[in-house]
Amino acid sequence: MSATAVSHKDQGRPPGRFITVEGVEGAGKTSNIAFIRQRLLAAGQDPVVTREPGGTPLGEEIRSLLLAHREDGMFADAELLLMFAARAEHVQRKIRPALEAGRWVLCDRFTDATFAYQGGGRGIPSARIRTIRDWVQGPLEPDLTIILDVPAALGLQRAGTRSRPDRFEREALAFFERVRAVYRKIAASEPGRVRLIDASGAPLCVQARIAQVIDRLLEAP
Repeated sequence: MSATAVSHKDQGRPPGRFITVEGVEGAGKTSNIAFIRQRLLAAGQDPVVTREPGGTPLGEEIRSLLLAHREDGMFADAELLLMFAARAEHVQRKIRPALEAGRWVLCDRFTDATFAYQGGGRGIPSARIRTIRDWVQGPLEPDLTIILDVPAALGLQRAGTRSRPDRFEREALAFFERVRAVYRKIAASEPGRVRLIDASGAPLCVQARIAQVIDRLLEAP
């Protein structure tokens, strides 16, 4: 286990393990989260699989507000506060109870996404985000964060073959380039917690890299 995860346990960290998966649109989060879940099941862990924004009834309602096209003119600070409102409910209702029960939690996005999207994408100062983060989640952080890294243009090309784009997916390429840059900065600054995985290649190659990371966490004391 990383030194970061150990320090959290020393501070009364819940006994379960917390894995988050991040990346820009089209990075392959959905398919690779399904792969990680199967890897954990094969190792005897039945993870709680969840997502952000969302994960709870209230969180899913907030998600619909955040993604809906009728809210295209939403003020950036309102977007930030809605993200953390959903996260506060998510942490208290689902994530923390599961971890305290010894369960593994596998989450599609968490607070790193807020630094990337609302920080890098929208330009909200990191200090403001950190203040709300500390209030909402305290010392809780993932044991492992996998950032699936693809060039923003490739990710948008992939995402364009799916359903009608949501409010975020309609942003310009420059927005997602800023998001990706923050994700890469997070990976460089927190190597004990974060693994940056090139997700631009063939799915089986990407999964092989992910499997190595997950297996190391499974083998950790």
